[in-house]
Amino acid sequence: MNRAKEEGRELMQALLTGVSYMIPFVVAGGILIALGFAFGGIYVGDGSGFWADVYAWGQASMGLMTAVLGGYIAYALADKPAIVGGFVAGAMANSLGAGFLGAIIGGIAAGYLVRQLKKIRLPAVLQSLLPVLIIPVVSVLIIGAFMQYVIGVPFAWLNGTMQSWLLNMSGGAKVVLGIVQGAMLAFDMGGPVNKAAYAFALAAAESGNWAPMAANFIASMSPPLGLGVAALIAPKRFTKAERGSMGGLLVGGVGMITEFAIPFAAANPFRVIPSLMVGSAFGASLSYIAGLTMQAPHGGLFVLPLCNRPLMFLLILLFSALVTAGMLVLLLPRSARAEGGASAVGGLGDLMGSSAMATRSAAGETDFDDIETLDLDTDEQLWSGDQNN
Repeated sequence: MNRAKEEGRELMQALLTGVSYMIPFVVAGGILIALGFAFGGIYVGDGSGFWADVYAWGQASMGLMTAVLGGYIAYALADKPAIVGGFVAGAMANSLGAGFLGAIIGGIAAGYLVRQLKKIRLPAVLQSLLPVLIIPVVSVLIIGAFMQYVIGVPFAWLNGTMQSWLLNMSGGAKVVLGIVQGAMLAFDMGGPVNKAAYAFALAAAESGNWAPMAANFIASMSPPLGLGVAALIAPKRFTKAERGSMGGLLVGGVGMITEFAIPFAAANPFRVIPSLMVGSAFGASLSYIAGLTMQAPHGGLFVLPLCNRPLMFLLILLFSALVTAGMLVLLLPRSARAEGGASAVGGLGDLMGSSAMATRSAAGETDFDDIETLDLDTDEQLWSGDQNN
């Protein structure tokens, strides 16, 4: 039992390490994308000029999100030799449409794989090749096959199945359709389930039906807004660092950048994801009931004039965010997290140091690093350690 608890704690610390490294990419990319929409228009990605470039820079930053998440989850489990396998797993999760959930699975798989590979004993003349040649090549080969055939195939099937399911439901009850579509959009935020719901809204828009797109807007904006509201009304459910991210969450909500909610969902999936799904399902169903339409594929509040009932849109969005916040308040416990415990957005040095060192000592593996402390608040320690390796 104690061993199982220790492994669970180890996995949670590794997950939080990956999330902590991922956050700057999400924040920078999300804000640049929002600025691109604000000053370049809803089709800024199809144009040229400065704001199109700003939008592209934001997309580049956001595109690295899953690679960083997978890479540093693997790193926390098995140190530097695992980084390449974890990064490849995260990058493939993005290209395969597996989203952040696929990156988490791939990062964990890469970490445990490399942990076993580090136990290989070779002749002394070849031992130095293990961390720089043998482990990277073998881990990328195995993880690449794992992501392509084990993760990619079922996730692609899931995407197609969900999209067909929504299309078949489009002629049914609007409330049921809204509940399903909203919950799908909030479930994996960029993964196959989310993409299927968005593809359904795009397909409906191409046929002249913009009602699913309005529901898509509200369900996609509600998660970051709801988290921001929850941090405001129930601060003791969040750490100080998490409360400090409230501004970014509000920007994400306004700009329809759901990814701002991913760090919180990844850090505490069994409480956060259901809360987000309930709020988004509520908002999407109300959108259908109110007869809202949105004649734009993206853009958040920057394209509000393209909604047929802008004030009703804002009211439903507010209700949706409040429901999300209420669910978070109910499910997130008041605990030591509010007094400085492990956080999804803060405490990087203590969290990452304890995770990596505990993993190494528990497994009794060869330590390929000369870095004895991983306090990221002191950049000089990290760089000096790397230079000495």
